Amino acid sequence: MAAAGSGGSRADNGYGGQQARRRKGPGALATGYLPSRCPVSPPWLVIAVGLVRAYLAKGSYHSLYYSIEKPLKFFQTGALLEEYLLIAKYLPGIVPSSVVLTAFQVMSRVFLTWAVTHSVKEVQTEDSVLLFVVAWTITEIIRYSFYTFSLLNHLPYLIKWARYTLFIVLYPMGVSGELLTIYAALPFVRQSGLYSISLPNKYNFSFDYYTFLILVMISYIPIFPQLYFHMLHQRRKVLSHTEEHKKSE
Repeated sequence: MAAAGSGGSRADNGYGGQQARRRKGPGALATGYLPSRCPVSPPWLVIAVGLVRAYLAKGSYHSLYYSIEKPLKFFQTGALLEEYLLIAKYLPGIVPSSVVLTAFQVMSRVFLTWAVTHSVKEVQTEDSVLLFVVAWTITEIIRYSFYTFSLLNHLPYLIKWARYTLFIVLYPMGVSGELLTIYAALPFVRQSGLYSISLPNKYNFSFDYYTFLILVMISYIPIFPQLYFHMLHQRRKVLSHTEEHKKSE
């Protein structure tokens, strides 16, 4: 799923992260790696700039996907390794996300990028593609800024507020774009038999990609509320802790 934040909570700046970090720091690779990508997360900034330039050149937001197709595929696929390094290995005590839920989000993005948008060319002109791309881009720029300033022990309140507030809009926006794109792909998948395997065959196995996509859409029903309400809970926890800290000063 697309939007902000990926639910057991890992420690994070703003709600007990200091103790967790004293127990186990993020490691030299993380402290060197993240600042090199932020505060504006260069890969996703490339996509943001590409979208803006294409819009100014065309004077329309329609079919802007082609202007950022290559960097989107590259950066989103690279996120598989990146998330493993950041969350599973080098950032214990920094990333406030369930590894399982975060992995699901990354995999769902890669799936949307390759198995839907890349594979079904007809949906690439859909406005819903731009919807989730914009949501992903803004979310990632904010997220990496948050991680970097946290590692540097200098987290501006504005970035913390953005991290735990803008998801309220960005998350539904991204999920809506993903679902609408999958829905738009369904008739083309059914007509072409894309990725489907019919019986009989030597493996005695069948697979209907059309049905699989429908099941993917249904899976959003239990997962989206879990992630969304988890982030709402984190927002109350983090921002209320910040307000209390300001008052105590």
